Amino acid sequence: MSSSRTLVLASASPARLGLLKQAGLDPRVVVSGVDEDAITAATPAELARVLAEAKAAAVAAGGMLDGGELVIGCDSVLELDGRALGKPADAAEAVARWQAMRGRSGVLQTGHCVIDTANGRQVSRTASTTVRFGTPDDAEIAAYVASGEPLYVAGAFTLDGRSAPFVDGIEGDPGNVIGLSLPLLRTLLAELDVRITDLWV
Repeated sequence: MSSSRTLVLASASPARLGLLKQAGLDPRVVVSGVDEDAITAATPAELARVLAEAKAAAVAAGGMLDGGELVIGCDSVLELDGRALGKPADAAEAVARWQAMRGRSGVLQTGHCVIDTANGRQVSRTASTTVRFGTPDDAEIAAYVASGEPLYVAGAFTLDGRSAPFVDGIEGDPGNVIGLSLPLLRTLLAELDVRITDLWV
Protein backbone atom coordinates (compact mmCIF):
# COMPACT_ATOMS: atom_id res chain seq x y z
CA MET A 1 0.00 0.00 0.00
CA SER A 2 1.52 3.33 -0.97
CA SER A 3 1.97 6.29 1.33
CA SER A 4 -0.27 8.37 -0.92
CA ARG A 5 -3.31 7.34 1.11
CA THR A 6 -4.88 10.31 2.86
CA LEU A 7 -5.95 9.90 6.46
CA VAL A 8 -9.02 11.83 7.64
CA LEU A 9 -9.88 12.29 11.32
CA ALA A 10 -13.64 12.65 11.83
CA SER A 11 -13.20 14.45 15.16
CA ALA A 12 -12.60 17.98 16.43
CA SER A 13 -10.52 16.62 19.35
CA PRO A 14 -7.10 18.30 19.58
CA ALA A 15 -5.95 15.42 21.80
CA ARG A 16 -6.73 12.79 19.13
CA LEU A 17 -5.04 14.87 16.45
CA GLY A 18 -2.00 15.28 18.70
CA LEU A 19 -1.72 11.53 19.31
CA LEU A 20 -1.81 10.82 15.57
CA LYS A 21 0.78 13.50 14.79
CA GLN A 22 3.11 12.21 17.53
CA ALA A 23 2.83 8.77 15.91
CA GLY A 24 4.04 10.11 12.56
CA LEU A 25 0.65 10.57 10.91
CA ASP A 26 -0.74 13.79 9.44
CA PRO A 27 -4.51 13.46 9.10
CA ARG A 28 -6.84 16.02 7.62
CA VAL A 29 -9.58 16.96 10.11
CA VAL A 30 -13.22 16.93 8.97
CA VAL A 31 -15.74 17.34 11.80
CA SER A 32 -18.74 15.02 11.48
CA GLY A 33 -21.51 17.19 12.93
CA VAL A 34 -23.22 14.07 14.32
CA ASP A 35 -25.80 14.75 17.05
CA GLU A 36 -24.35 12.55 19.79
CA ASP A 37 -27.42 12.91 22.00
CA ALA A 38 -29.60 11.27 19.33
CA ILE A 39 -27.65 7.99 19.48
CA THR A 40 -28.29 5.30 22.06
CA ALA A 41 -26.97 1.78 22.71
CA ALA A 42 -27.38 -1.02 25.24
CA THR A 43 -23.99 -0.60 26.96
CA PRO A 44 -21.41 2.19 27.30
CA ALA A 45 -18.89 0.19 25.24
CA GLU A 46 -21.42 -0.31 22.46
CA LEU A 47 -22.41 3.37 22.61
CA ALA A 48 -18.80 4.45 22.12
CA ARG A 49 -18.48 2.14 19.09
CA VAL A 50 -21.80 3.20 17.52
CA LEU A 51 -20.91 6.89 17.96
CA ALA A 52 -17.52 6.31 16.33
CA GLU A 53 -19.20 4.51 13.42
CA ALA A 54 -21.73 7.33 13.01
CA LYS A 55 -19.01 9.97 12.93
CA ALA A 56 -16.85 8.09 10.42
CA ALA A 57 -19.85 7.32 8.20
CA ALA A 58 -21.06 10.94 8.23
CA VAL A 59 -17.66 12.19 7.06
CA ALA A 60 -17.18 9.38 4.54
CA ALA A 61 -20.55 10.17 2.94
CA GLY A 62 -20.54 13.92 3.52
CA GLY A 63 -19.24 15.07 0.15
CA MET A 64 -16.14 16.72 1.66
CA LEU A 65 -13.69 14.07 0.45
CA ASP A 66 -11.92 13.50 -2.85
CA GLY A 67 -12.22 9.70 -2.77
CA GLY A 68 -9.89 6.98 -1.56
CA GLU A 69 -9.34 8.40 1.93
CA LEU A 70 -9.15 6.38 5.13
CA VAL A 71 -11.60 7.92 7.60
CA ILE A 72 -11.10 7.46 11.36
CA GLY A 73 -14.03 8.05 13.70
CA CYS A 74 -13.63 7.93 17.50
CA ASP A 75 -15.79 8.63 20.50
CA SER A 76 -15.15 8.23 24.22
CA VAL A 77 -17.41 7.77 27.23
CA LEU A 78 -16.59 7.03 30.85
CA GLU A 79 -18.41 4.00 32.23
CA LEU A 80 -19.24 4.45 35.91
CA ASP A 81 -21.88 2.35 37.69
CA GLY A 82 -22.91 0.94 34.32
CA ARG A 83 -23.73 4.39 32.93
CA ALA A 84 -22.06 6.15 30.01
CA LEU A 85 -20.82 9.60 30.97
CA GLY A 86 -19.81 11.96 28.19
CA LYS A 87 -18.97 15.64 28.50
CA PRO A 88 -20.69 17.30 31.49
CA ALA A 89 -23.45 19.76 30.56
CA ASP A 90 -22.20 22.50 32.88
CA ALA A 91 -19.89 23.29 35.80
CA ALA A 92 -22.33 21.99 38.43
CA GLU A 93 -22.50 18.62 36.68
CA ALA A 94 -18.71 18.50 36.41
CA VAL A 95 -18.38 19.10 40.18
CA ALA A 96 -20.96 16.41 40.96
CA ARG A 97 -19.21 14.02 38.57
CA TRP A 98 -15.85 14.46 40.28
CA GLN A 99 -17.40 14.09 43.72
CA ALA A 100 -18.88 10.77 42.54
CA MET A 101 -15.67 9.56 40.85
CA ARG A 102 -13.03 10.36 43.48
CA GLY A 103 -11.53 7.36 45.21
CA ARG A 104 -13.16 5.01 42.70
CA SER A 105 -12.43 3.37 39.35
CA GLY A 106 -14.21 3.80 36.05
CA VAL A 107 -13.68 2.39 32.56
CA LEU A 108 -12.88 4.76 29.72
CA GLN A 109 -14.50 3.29 26.61
CA THR A 110 -13.30 4.63 23.25
CA GLY A 111 -14.99 3.47 20.08
CA HIS A 112 -12.85 3.37 16.94
CA CYS A 113 -14.08 3.03 13.37
CA VAL A 114 -12.06 3.13 10.15
CA ILE A 115 -13.73 3.35 6.74
CA ASP A 116 -11.74 2.85 3.53
CA THR A 117 -13.59 5.11 1.09
CA ALA A 118 -11.74 3.46 -1.82
CA ASN A 119 -13.79 0.28 -1.42
CA GLY A 120 -16.38 1.01 1.29
CA ARG A 121 -14.92 -1.48 3.77
CA GLN A 122 -15.45 -0.63 7.44
CA VAL A 123 -14.01 -2.03 10.67
CA SER A 124 -14.78 -0.95 14.23
CA ARG A 125 -14.07 -1.90 17.83
CA THR A 126 -14.05 -0.42 21.33
CA ALA A 127 -10.94 -0.18 23.50
CA SER A 128 -11.38 -0.19 27.29
CA THR A 129 -9.01 1.24 29.90
CA THR A 130 -9.63 1.22 33.66
CA VAL A 131 -8.97 4.55 35.37
CA ARG A 132 -8.31 4.81 39.13
CA PHE A 133 -9.31 8.24 40.35
CA GLY A 134 -7.55 9.93 43.25
CA THR A 135 -9.22 11.87 46.03
CA PRO A 136 -9.12 15.59 45.25
CA ASP A 137 -10.86 17.61 47.94
CA ASP A 138 -13.78 19.93 47.24
CA ALA A 139 -11.51 22.97 46.83
CA GLU A 140 -9.33 21.14 44.29
CA ILE A 141 -12.41 19.98 42.38
CA ALA A 142 -13.79 23.53 42.36
CA ALA A 143 -10.47 24.90 41.07
CA TYR A 144 -10.31 22.25 38.37
CA VAL A 145 -13.86 22.87 37.19
CA ALA A 146 -13.20 26.64 37.21
CA SER A 147 -10.36 26.02 34.71
CA GLY A 148 -13.02 25.00 32.18
CA GLU A 149 -11.12 21.91 31.05
CA PRO A 150 -13.58 19.23 32.24
CA LEU A 151 -16.46 20.73 30.23
CA TYR A 152 -14.81 19.72 26.96
CA VAL A 153 -13.82 16.12 27.65
CA ALA A 154 -15.61 12.80 28.12
CA GLY A 155 -15.83 11.85 31.77
CA ALA A 156 -14.88 15.41 32.85
CA PHE A 157 -11.16 14.56 33.08
CA THR A 158 -8.04 14.18 30.96
CA LEU A 159 -4.87 12.19 31.47
CA ASP A 160 -2.75 14.85 29.77
CA GLY A 161 -4.12 18.03 31.35
CA ARG A 162 -4.89 19.72 34.65
CA SER A 163 -6.65 16.67 36.10
CA ALA A 164 -3.59 14.41 35.68
CA PRO A 165 -2.63 14.84 39.38
CA PHE A 166 -6.08 13.51 40.34
CA VAL A 167 -5.68 10.22 38.44
CA ASP A 168 -3.81 7.64 40.55
CA GLY A 169 -3.28 5.15 37.76
CA ILE A 170 -4.69 3.28 34.79
CA GLU A 171 -4.80 -0.31 33.57
CA GLY A 172 -4.57 -0.46 29.80
CA ASP A 173 -3.59 1.86 26.95
CA PRO A 174 -3.02 5.48 28.09
CA GLY A 175 -3.65 6.78 24.55
CA ASN A 176 -7.12 5.30 24.74
CA VAL A 177 -7.88 7.52 27.74
CA ILE A 178 -6.55 10.58 25.89
CA GLY A 179 -8.87 9.74 23.00
CA LEU A 180 -7.43 7.16 20.60
CA SER A 181 -5.74 3.77 20.98
CA LEU A 182 -2.87 3.65 18.50
CA PRO A 183 -2.41 -0.14 18.90
CA LEU A 184 -6.10 -0.67 18.10
CA LEU A 185 -5.87 1.73 15.16
CA ARG A 186 -2.93 -0.30 13.81
CA THR A 187 -5.00 -3.49 14.14
CA LEU A 188 -8.03 -1.99 12.38
CA LEU A 189 -5.91 -0.62 9.53
CA ALA A 190 -4.29 -4.06 9.14
CA GLU A 191 -7.76 -5.58 8.76
CA LEU A 192 -8.20 -3.18 5.82
CA ASP A 193 -4.83 -4.32 4.40
CA VAL A 194 -3.13 -1.03 5.29
CA ARG A 195 0.14 -0.87 7.25
CA ILE A 196 0.28 2.05 9.66
CA THR A 197 3.96 2.54 8.73
CA ASP A 198 2.90 3.22 5.13
CA LEU A 199 0.94 6.24 6.38
CA TRP A 200 3.91 7.86 8.14
CA VAL A 201 4.89 11.30 6.87
